[in-house]
Amino acid sequence: MKFAHLRAEGRSVPRLAVVLGESALFLDEVMAEAPRDLQELIERGDAGLEAVLEVVDASVSAGAEVTPVAALRHSSAVLRPPHVLAIGANYAAHASELKLRSESAMTVFGLWPNSLTGHGQTTTWPEDISTQVDYEAELGVIIGRPARGVHQRDALDHVWGYTVVNDITARDIQFSEAQWSRCKSFDGFTPTGPVVVTADEIADPQDLWLTTNLDGTVLQDASTNEMVRGVAEIISYLSRSATIPPGTLISTGSPGGAGYSRNPQVFLRDGATVTVTIAGIGSLTTHCQVI
Repeated sequence: MKFAHLRAEGRSVPRLAVVLGESALFLDEVMAEAPRDLQELIERGDAGLEAVLEVVDASVSAGAEVTPVAALRHSSAVLRPPHVLAIGANYAAHASELKLRSESAMTVFGLWPNSLTGHGQTTTWPEDISTQVDYEAELGVIIGRPARGVHQRDALDHVWGYTVVNDITARDIQFSEAQWSRCKSFDGFTPTGPVVVTADEIADPQDLWLTTNLDGTVLQDASTNEMVRGVAEIISYLSRSATIPPGTLISTGSPGGAGYSRNPQVFLRDGATVTVTIAGIGSLTTHCQVI
């Protein structure tokens, strides 16, 4: 099942909806005690998701009113996540092209919550702060139940769902500072969406195809099987030192093809449109504006 935070044009408050093809069914219209957002739904556990599935099935059978997704605006696929964690240099090609070392231990950093934004939104940044803004297609993993000391063989049991992430990065800042959080946490630098797909719909997170299309040109084209460390290993590793709470978003790294490494270099410019697609999940589009 696919979930999204959607809102009508002119409204600021998103509502949780189930996406059924090209239409959306708002849960607060068919469910007496509907979860207000994905975080609340995840926190209700398996019973909460089963209750939603039952209501959706009954509503569809009864011909409940739905809204065309095209008439709505997306907010971030995740709202109020307890943590947004990112894994760096997790594809050998990407690490090589940026001249980054693939350490014996994972490179882990946090993304600030203000960076979250939704599909179809416009991300802005000041030109006097960065002129080397880059794209990064990434698989996003949402944790469903607390993970602490999880063995790799059991790690995927803790996944609630998956989404698409564009880990937008100010490269000039990245390579001038010792840490990576600020260069990736400008307002709107972490678009997610357009939906979160529940884990049961993704048979193998290491068998998904990612592409990045910038103004009609495909610049990244790779499979998640090229990860240095797969989703299960990432979850297991992170859970050794701290409990990963439900709702945590983990961005799992980007394949080769970054704009910084190209000759000539390719960066996101004023008026550019970049779309990251992951097979089985969807396409996440971001419009760019330099201010």
